Amino acid sequence: MSRAEWLFYHLCRLTLALVFVYAGAVKIQDVVAFAGHVAAYQILPYAMNYLIAATLPYVEFLAGVLLLLNVRVRPALVAIGGMTLVFMAALVSVLLRGLDIDCGCFDPTGGEDVSAGVALLRDVGLMALVALTWFMRSRLTTRSAKCETRGEEALKAR
Repeated sequence: MSRAEWLFYHLCRLTLALVFVYAGAVKIQDVVAFAGHVAAYQILPYAMNYLIAATLPYVEFLAGVLLLLNVRVRPALVAIGGMTLVFMAALVSVLLRGLDIDCGCFDPTGGEDVSAGVALLRDVGLMALVALTWFMRSRLTTRSAKCETRGEEALKAR
């Protein structure tokens, strides 16, 4: 992996990390307001809205911290990718049903309205970052494994 690829991997990883740490932290500060945004999607039963609002921000925050620390990157990417796919499906549902709601992604207090279409486009970009980070991580770990194997073979040859 070239230095440019290495830098690109870390740029993608850190961008995802900061986005999800921020999104989780903002939602953690006002879980009740976030529950209102979850309810606005009109997908889940009433009680589930609060369960999702109480747990999802912590999962986002933890996955972002793992990416930030470059620890357990693949499980963090699976969590982030899974959440983003579910959210994209919810946004498509909102668009198909013609609901006019704020996504509640980065401002659960409702000060900054973001339409479902804009949020869906943003999530497509986030999924691209997840895929790029996964691919680049694969290249990074494959190269590291090859270097370790070559080092072990060199030691055995002596």
